[in-house]
Amino acid sequence: MEREYTEQELVRREKVEKLKELGLDPFGQRFDRTSTSGIIKGLYQADVDVVKAIKAKYQEGLDKRDPEVSNKFKEEIEPIKAKYETNDEKYFVKVAGRIMTNRRQGKAGFMNIQDKDGNIQIYMRSDNVGEEAYELYKMSDIGDIVGIDGYVFITNTGELSIKAIKYTHLTKALKPLPEKFHGLTDKEERYRRRYVDLIMNEDSKKVAFLRPRIIRCIQNYLDNSGYTEVETPILTTLLTGASARPFVTHHNAQDLDMYLRIALELNLKRLLVGGMEKVYEIGKTFRNEGMDLTHNPEFTLMELYCAYSDLSGMMDLTEGMFKEIANKVCGKETFSYRGYEINVGGTWKRVSMVDSIREITGIDFTSSDMTLDKALALAKEHHIEVAEHEKNLGHIINLFFEAYVEETLIQPTFLYGHPVEISPLTKKNPKDPRFVDRFELFIGGKEFANAYTELNDPIDQLERFEDQLKEKELGNDEASDIDYDFVEALEYGMPPAGGIGYGIDRLMMLFTENDSIRDVLLFPLMKQR
Repeated sequence: MEREYTEQELVRREKVEKLKELGLDPFGQRFDRTSTSGIIKGLYQADVDVVKAIKAKYQEGLDKRDPEVSNKFKEEIEPIKAKYETNDEKYFVKVAGRIMTNRRQGKAGFMNIQDKDGNIQIYMRSDNVGEEAYELYKMSDIGDIVGIDGYVFITNTGELSIKAIKYTHLTKALKPLPEKFHGLTDKEERYRRRYVDLIMNEDSKKVAFLRPRIIRCIQNYLDNSGYTEVETPILTTLLTGASARPFVTHHNAQDLDMYLRIALELNLKRLLVGGMEKVYEIGKTFRNEGMDLTHNPEFTLMELYCAYSDLSGMMDLTEGMFKEIANKVCGKETFSYRGYEINVGGTWKRVSMVDSIREITGIDFTSSDMTLDKALALAKEHHIEVAEHEKNLGHIINLFFEAYVEETLIQPTFLYGHPVEISPLTKKNPKDPRFVDRFELFIGGKEFANAYTELNDPIDQLERFEDQLKEKELGNDEASDIDYDFVEALEYGMPPAGGIGYGIDRLMMLFTENDSIRDVLLFPLMKQR
């Protein structure tokens, strides 16, 4: 199908040919920068602030165009401006970026170029760059990428700028950028054309740069705590480590159906058996499920395991890591998330699942007279649907929690004491074997982490796998397979351990203050147009 171009696109393609006629590459060559807008502003912002303060002092008279006030203002800022008007080599810079605004009048013009750090103003004057370069500059369009050699100076309005002495064309933009206030406001288009979103939306760019800083902070925190980062396979032949529907693929050479992993757990625990003791992995994981504000089928999961630790150790580590991110990366402990003000400082709440249900509903699922029939009757009375594979006390407790409690856990809360039926990989509580030593971290009514005192009894583990197989036969398509190799690994002996998994994307949502997972993924999965 032949493409149709807008009038602007046709004009830009004509300029490509003109550049070629001038012997220039429309799509540029290497350009050696010496600085960026962020570095320049960091060096000279103090002088800019002084000029702006002086201007604010005289603003009323300047607005009235009072000549006497204007002269006083110029006299006060002259010593500062004079430093930059000497063409001193220490103020010489070479910068490059995308043209975002352009105002030309006769033989002079101002443009703003954008680089990875932000925007900076460029002053173009024919006398400074030469007639030939100025004519080339006049051919430029919004969106073009250019290089500038020049000297830093401060305008009368207090704006840090660069006086260009050399103009280099680098890349011709063949498509115009959206209008600043009217273009690319459709969220679907922002996610599909993230490259344009990053150009036009400063908040998107901030998130894009903040995410790797947060991940690096997590890595440093764990590395300094004695953990080793590892990598494990994405392709697997068994559905294990979590309850989820998988993506299925096919290995041609072995004629073998395989899964994209739904969790990282079992391979990391094999490493505990091997003696690595403290390990973690940050990796892509895949679950063939729906998409909404907090779920993407391809997501980033972090799991870590610590020999000789337990549930309490995982709580302490989690609380410390979140506070580390808040203070070292974000510089604050209070965040806006899902309409709530979340405070990650202080001591986090810890509550059991059955106690949280009792607080809201008055139902005590630990009472001696609580039978399965009574629990089913309570579910019916409270309009809670129970699927065939959920007809046991543990699943019903979990259904009540999801219906009545989950959305009420706003401030950081460790919810522990899950029923054994919904936790196939977790050690039973020694005081009450109906429950396991597991917690979930809830913030803003959403789960952020899932932790265990790890099950290291191979006999118990095999029984749990077999129970999962029975659930699969009853219609639970998220139930786990039996991993006999993992059971054998446990038979060699795995030390008592604590383990935890974190949804990194949801963690990013909190610390970047976004309510949609698509805002913290550079390229979220989108429906076909």
